[in-house]
This record gives sequence, structure tokens and C-alpha cells, in this order.
Amino acid sequence: MAVKRFKPVTPGTRFRVDVSNSDITTNVPEKSLVVAANTRSGGRNNSGKMTMRYLGGGHKQAYRLIDFKRNKFDIPAKVATIEYDPNRSARIALLHFADGEKRYMIAPEGLTVGTIVTAGATAAPEVGNTLPLKNIPLGSIIHNIELNPGQGGVIARSAGTYAQLSARDGKYAIIKLPSGETRMILSTCLATIGTVSNGERANAVLGKAGRNRWLGRRPRVRGVAMNPVDHPMGGGEGRASGGHPRSRKGLLAKGYKTRDKKKTSDRYIIERRKK
Repeated sequence: MAVKRFKPVTPGTRFRVDVSNSDITTNVPEKSLVVAANTRSGGRNNSGKMTMRYLGGGHKQAYRLIDFKRNKFDIPAKVATIEYDPNRSARIALLHFADGEKRYMIAPEGLTVGTIVTAGATAAPEVGNTLPLKNIPLGSIIHNIELNPGQGGVIARSAGTYAQLSARDGKYAIIKLPSGETRMILSTCLATIGTVSNGERANAVLGKAGRNRWLGRRPRVRGVAMNPVDHPMGGGEGRASGGHPRSRKGLLAKGYKTRDKKKTSDRYIIERRKK
């Protein structure tokens, strides 16, 4: 999969860089796995109060039900299609199980139509298969990793991301995460072999402001451009710098640590993430 550049026939295409869709095999989702996405809040809560700025508009999207748990053990499934999903950066794959059930999964890089994938302790450590961490060979590249057994994958799910299984220590597996953090996870947790697909997405350039609006992102106003009543960095004569960078609520930005110093999961973190 490669990136596409465009002739500058309009100002919006002059700098636009897009990802090739050559890996997508259909543009019609599986109807039984699609639900109406009632998430167009415009940043408002149930009282109508704006709680998130710079959200609103955007194209209508339907939500695809994704199987993050991969808990249909020892039943082979055939990859029927590789599809685009407007709700995430990765591609998704439609699985047809031997018993007739259909499910979507996050598509790893290299997964093609017709491939047979399985989940369970007896599955082979091949791309697209899901196994407990205790059954995966050391050094393997993995994604869609559970933090608690049966929870479903929560780590390394976006395009191009992966983690590496580096060691085992008793009932724990030691994983190097995409952020650079090294942590322990119970070896009974499941993970899928391979890297998440659509890694080239990091090289994409939208090319114009309107494409951000299509994605439901509204313009972001800088704090220094506001009035003092609206932001701690606002106001001042001329173009003032605003002083020490901070959030609208006054929390220092640019390196101030907000993580709880007594967080329970600290005991499982061997090495903190890289900046």
C-alpha cells in the first residue's frame, strides 16, 4: 500500500497526500454488523452544555461492530473482505466463521481475502491469529492486547501500531508498548499477531481546512488570541506571549505531569513511556 499525490488542479489538491485504497475489497459493509452511530453530540452533554470544544458537523457515519474480544475459540474463520471504517484509522476485516457467524476484526498488515484465521490457545502464531500471551513466542510483534483477561483488546489498535512481547516473568508477560513504555500484563490475556494495517496513514496530508470539517473537527482557537476572561493566556497589549503555557483551566502544559502519583497500575510498569 502506497500514498497518492495529486496534480494541483485546485488549491486543495496542491499539497494533498492520501493513502491508496488498493487494499480495500468492497465499499458495502455487512448489514448485520452496522448500527446507527448516535454520537453526533457537537461537544454537548445531555443538558445541552458544551463540554468539549471544537467538535461538530462532519459527515454522517455508521458504526461497525468490531470483535475486540476474539473469544470464538478454535473455530476457523475465512477473511471475506477488507473494508474501510470511518470510525477508526485501521482497516477492518469481515470474518465468515465455519459455523455461519460473521464478525469484524481489526485487520493486521498483510492479511488478505481468503486467509483462514483462528483464536485460542492452540492457534498457530501467524498474522491475524489470536492467542494468550503465554502461548506467543518471545519477540513476536502483536496488537489488540487485553489488559485484563476477557476484557477485549485495548492496546495497539490504531493504524500502524504494534507492541512486542519481550519476556515472561511468572504469571506475567512483559510487553514493550507503542509509547515506549514497558509493562507487565497477565499472560492469560489475549493478543493478536502482527502489526495493525494502514500504517501509511501517518504520511497523509489533508490538503485543505474543509477536509477537517468533513471529519467533524471545528477550528481550534489559540489561548493567546482570546480575552483574559476566556483563557489564562489571553489579553495583553499587542501580541503578548501569554506567559507560561497552560490550559484553559490553568494546568501547566509542556511537560507538567498529570498522572496520579499513587496510581494502582504503577506496580506493573517497568519503564515509563518515552516523551
